[in-house]
Amino acid sequence: MMSDPLAVYLTGTAGVGKTSFTRAFAQWLTEAGYDAVTVNLDPGMEKPAYDPDLDIRDWVKLAEVQSELGLGPNGAQVAASDLMALKVFEVRRELEKLGGDYLLVDTPGQVELFAFRESSRHLVEVLTGERSLIAFLLDPLLARRPGGYLSLLMLSATVQFRFGLPMVNLVGKEDLLSPEERALLAQWGEEPFTLYEAARDESPEGSQGLSLELFRALETIGPLWNPVFTSAELGTGLEDLYNLCQQVFASGEDVERSGGPTSGADEPPGSGPE
Repeated sequence: MMSDPLAVYLTGTAGVGKTSFTRAFAQWLTEAGYDAVTVNLDPGMEKPAYDPDLDIRDWVKLAEVQSELGLGPNGAQVAASDLMALKVFEVRRELEKLGGDYLLVDTPGQVELFAFRESSRHLVEVLTGERSLIAFLLDPLLARRPGGYLSLLMLSATVQFRFGLPMVNLVGKEDLLSPEERALLAQWGEEPFTLYEAARDESPEGSQGLSLELFRALETIGPLWNPVFTSAELGTGLEDLYNLCQQVFASGEDVERSGGPTSGADEPPGSGPE
């Protein structure tokens, strides 16, 4: 039995479907025989798509912070982030009681609240430390354009730099893409120079030099290419993410299950939940 679970932090821009993906991946892992623990780190979540096993709102609620401190929405988000960090050791004690093989951590809807607050780094270090991976969900509608795709890759690279943890990129809600758009994004991931050419053609004259510099900077970050296409709605990409987790945490071997009623499963399911 493992002493510590493996943590996957789901992040990305607002509206990309982090919460729905957390629910879908938890269901997939459970069907594969793993004990998946879901954690909500968004103090402003109003209507969750699942019932989290551990909920930061038991300690910090955005509406209460805004009311008690007389802050606007943005100021309350910042204050709530700092208050969460003050409660981190209480949260860790509750998390340790849950155990589990995997912790799926649903981060705040606005990526900057997770990526650019020092309190978030403190939360990750105390809660899960080095046994952590960040999964960055790319907005498929923004990624359809070369400039949008490059911008998302830059944001993803910034998050990786901030936390210094293993990271994978996922295209969220691939069901919103046409077959032609999906094929184009796949080509950009497999042949990065085609992305540069597309961005150069899209850029106004005079800004093409910037596109080239951005491309050259990203070219050195190999893991950021070839994102996994996923859909919580269709259940696609979940096994691919599982396999990437094994590469990071267990050198490609299946992580040992902690036990439980479904732990007799020998192999993970070949596709996502129905």
